[in-house]
Amino acid sequence: ATVAVPDERVDALSAKVSPKKTIHASVDFIDIAGLVRGASKGEGLGNQFLGNIRECAAILEVVRCFEDDDITHVDGSVDPLRDIETINLELIFSDLEILERRIAKVAKGARMDKEQAKELAMLERVKERLEDGKLAIGFETEDEDEEEYFKNLNLLTAKPVIYAANVGEEDLANDGADNAGVQAVREYAKETGSEVFAICAQIEEEISELDDEERQMFLDDLGLKESGLEKLIRASYHLLGLMSFLTSGEDETRAWTIKQGTKAPQAAGKIHTDFERGFIKAEVVNYKDLLENGSLAAAREKGLVRMEGKDYVMKDGDVVLFRFNV
Repeated sequence: ATVAVPDERVDALSAKVSPKKTIHASVDFIDIAGLVRGASKGEGLGNQFLGNIRECAAILEVVRCFEDDDITHVDGSVDPLRDIETINLELIFSDLEILERRIAKVAKGARMDKEQAKELAMLERVKERLEDGKLAIGFETEDEDEEEYFKNLNLLTAKPVIYAANVGEEDLANDGADNAGVQAVREYAKETGSEVFAICAQIEEEISELDDEERQMFLDDLGLKESGLEKLIRASYHLLGLMSFLTSGEDETRAWTIKQGTKAPQAAGKIHTDFERGFIKAEVVNYKDLLENGSLAAAREKGLVRMEGKDYVMKDGDVVLFRFNV
């Protein structure tokens, strides 16, 4: 599913400017079947479909943290840490297959080639780590060459993880604070720098069928500030170090997703490669200043619009007009 990122700034600017189109940033979620113990050996659906998530930026694991006699668990009981371990092991097995193939390929030339010998030494260290039951995330490379070798492996266990602790309705309002399973997941997540939030899948399903106004009333009745989907998007942005800059004019008001620390020419390239190639300057105004003044021209008259060059590091909520020439 492709999901729009809720952003009050986009909505507020759009209401002020009245463009022909309003486009929020979006996040793509790819759903894969649940992993069962032994998937790497062909149990369940096997692990061949894991190739679908190799190109994803992060992995979201929905972990059961609620008791319900009417809903059976494949392992017979509710134990979120055991479920996480099951998934981890299957991902590790999948990564080991990748490593073993790469090691077999590199080993042939390692005797005669220093670069391949260096890569082989790193591959062996990663393999040893995985065989110890540890994830590849957190593996320390020794220099830029090793960093490149490691990155090219594109290991599943090197990807950042978000845990959605699936709780009953009664645990949702306090974000699972009284749920022992959620607390166990939070403690575990600290070790790998993962994100955790509580969600109630049953309520999310009900929310998904409501329009915006009904959805807000439903959330208010439950004492919730935001839906689980909004929590997930926020966690995704935080985990991946993402933020948004905005463009706004008569044709459209739009949010663009970039990594924190991105410079102006690379941000311009998100809109079109020509913008980056022929970058001259960026006219930048804070969205609150633009909102208060109603237009870029009015903000410019008050000296609130800055002219920034190629070394400018973009800030979350910047509204930008790029000047370029190709």
